[in-house]
Amino acid sequence: MNVTTMTHISSPHSERRQRLFAIMQARGAIVVVILATLAAGGIFPNFLHAQNLADLLTASSFLGLVTLGQTFVIILGGFDLSVGSMVGLGTVLAAYAAPYGAAIAFATPLVAGLLVGLLNGLLIVKARMAPFIVTLAALLALKGLAIVLAGESLIIAQPGVFGHIANGTILGIGNLIVIFAAVCGLAAIVLNRTSFGSWVFAIGGNEEAARMLGVPVDRTKIVTYILSGGMAGLSGALLAAHLSSGLSSAGTGYELQSIAAAVIGGVLLTGGVGTVLGAASGVVLLGMIENIINQIGSLSAAFQGLTSGIFLLLAVLVQSGLTRQRRTAS
Repeated sequence: MNVTTMTHISSPHSERRQRLFAIMQARGAIVVVILATLAAGGIFPNFLHAQNLADLLTASSFLGLVTLGQTFVIILGGFDLSVGSMVGLGTVLAAYAAPYGAAIAFATPLVAGLLVGLLNGLLIVKARMAPFIVTLAALLALKGLAIVLAGESLIIAQPGVFGHIANGTILGIGNLIVIFAAVCGLAAIVLNRTSFGSWVFAIGGNEEAARMLGVPVDRTKIVTYILSGGMAGLSGALLAAHLSSGLSSAGTGYELQSIAAAVIGGVLLTGGVGTVLGAASGVVLLGMIENIINQIGSLSAAFQGLTSGIFLLLAVLVQSGLTRQRRTAS
């Protein structure tokens, strides 16, 4: 058998191995969520009750929206540390705007988030500043602005239609769950079925190669950060509607939790790899950890952070191994 024939035979096998490792990398978090659900249901009788699962998904929806925006940024090859502070500022802006109607209450933090994302993107692209510096500065500035506007106290918002949008139901399913699922579906379509999504993957995989192929790198980066800021603003608006109040400390830690959820869900920190479904699964998994700890009752909140950190470390180790296997298979 000559070398050409051997290469022809081994190539399909190599491609199958690559696809297998890619599926494992993208769908691993989903499998873990399923197994964790079955295990938790067997250990804690109340875990699989419909109301508990609804509460879990509702509580996860706020971080979930932030994580979707963060996922686009990480696949692009960056990250956004300003999202947590934007959520807090968003709740305050929504609470202040609530007396003027639900539309204004939702539009105000959403527009603010889009503008913050635009500023972040312009500084990163036009001023050639590092994403870490730009978004860290935004984190501090937005947190300070929220404190100036609200202090450390709650800003009470009149519920009315504004509150009903977040706390109502559609066919027995909470509006927040429906909104999160709908945004996940839209994000998946944008990421996988549009030129913009292809550009995000291309830039994250190899920015210089993408630029040589004619991908509008600068414009795509700016739009991606606008998307991230907008998702954080939307999350803040929905959180304010859910609580009927605004609080400057709301969203604290979301910047790191959103990165952790995305990475646990198979999004590579090096960029170029990730799925919306995987990121959403990472969010649910973090929510399950918190829910299970609440079920136990005797464990401190610090245990949640420890458990989440262990999951993140394991996810990174598994991703690194799968990436090496994919490269070997190729």
